[in-house]
Amino acid sequence: MIDCNTAQDRCAQLLAVAKRHGASDAEAVAMASSSEGVSVRLGKLEDVERSESEEIALRVFVGQRSASISTSDFSAAAFEEMADRAVAMAQAAPVDIYAGLAPEELLTKGPFPDLDLVDAGEPGPANLRGAAAACEDAARGVAGVTNSEGGSASFGRSVAALVTSAGFAQAYSATSHSLSASVIAGEGGAMQRDYAYRTARHSDDLLSPAEIGKLAGSRAVARLNPGALANGPKPVLFDSRVSASLIGHLIGAMSGSAIARRTSFLLDRLDQTIVAHGVRLIENPHLPRGLRSRPFDGEGLATAPRVLVEGGKVTGWLTNMAAARQLGIAPTGHAARSGSGAPGISVSNVHLEAGTATPAELMADIADGVLVTELSGQGVNAVTGDYSRGAAGFRIVNGELAGPVAEFTIAGNLLAMLSALQVASDLEMHHAINVPTLRVDGMVVAGG
Repeated sequence: MIDCNTAQDRCAQLLAVAKRHGASDAEAVAMASSSEGVSVRLGKLEDVERSESEEIALRVFVGQRSASISTSDFSAAAFEEMADRAVAMAQAAPVDIYAGLAPEELLTKGPFPDLDLVDAGEPGPANLRGAAAACEDAARGVAGVTNSEGGSASFGRSVAALVTSAGFAQAYSATSHSLSASVIAGEGGAMQRDYAYRTARHSDDLLSPAEIGKLAGSRAVARLNPGALANGPKPVLFDSRVSASLIGHLIGAMSGSAIARRTSFLLDRLDQTIVAHGVRLIENPHLPRGLRSRPFDGEGLATAPRVLVEGGKVTGWLTNMAAARQLGIAPTGHAARSGSGAPGISVSNVHLEAGTATPAELMADIADGVLVTELSGQGVNAVTGDYSRGAAGFRIVNGELAGPVAEFTIAGNLLAMLSALQVASDLEMHHAINVPTLRVDGMVVAGG
């Protein structure tokens, strides 16, 4: 796999070719990754795989017309053909007055923080197999577990480089380790499945295989013999396993491109109170070992920690250069690249600050409610905020968990839900978006 220097050099070479073929401006993004993974099932090796990929993407501008193209062929001949085709495509494309590179005066020059994203060690297939087996063994060792979908362990490396004709040229690399187990409890039509997993930049930040396996097994067993829920409005607790999805909808609605297209339920509400007072949402792209930490954004702009929600209000829209131009505001360093094409918009590491009440204290006054631990379906309208999802979890009766429930739906509107948030104290920082247990009163629940 290519390293950072090679990735950056190849981007510069492709850029020079594009300029020679008539591009007025251009940018190149090189991405490379390698991964190896091992999975076991019922104590036997099931799969060993390794993959490597390298890709380079070119976006060219001919005035205010642009086009993008990508290839995995890094040869000089491929670069010539790629650049020639991209410029021809751009000449035939429509004018876009908002598209364009980040200007030189906005580009970050560094120095960049040490984000500690690379683990020097590499586990190798034997160690991965041992971890996957230990994970599954621990899950199968939980009383009540009757079958397994397997345990898995993986390791990966990645490189990303960005070079633009406006003067930006940087690259960085990262590693990732993952462990997971998925098991089944019960027999016949009463079977229930659940899982647990962890991903981290460094192996020493993972839970042990035994911890992950036991968590998967205990979750599956806890779901046995689900009951039903009566229909009607109820307080709903979103377990920390699923609460990040609510905040994800809020972040998506803050996207400058959604605001510019007028497809966000936050439209025209920048200065309004949206979220319950006391709730603070923090972004930190410079978090050491963070899963989405990055020294610069997808257009070469600086990234920086910021508060996304405070005092009940969002603090601003999240933009790339195109959205910022369309909205007439300053870019925020949230451009994101996934390969060819124009950059999208994405946050980095985000967390909702913890409250003071434990989950048990948060449910103590609930006579009849539900704790949601799993969500399904895609019933969320990003324009109106209307929300309806399938769910599973546990009934709450007189402030206590009172057995599992499944195949029910919860419904509401995101604006009302966000304004009613109550936040628990159980924040854990091991995902890209970290959110404690949340309570929302008055949601409509339809039992299965």
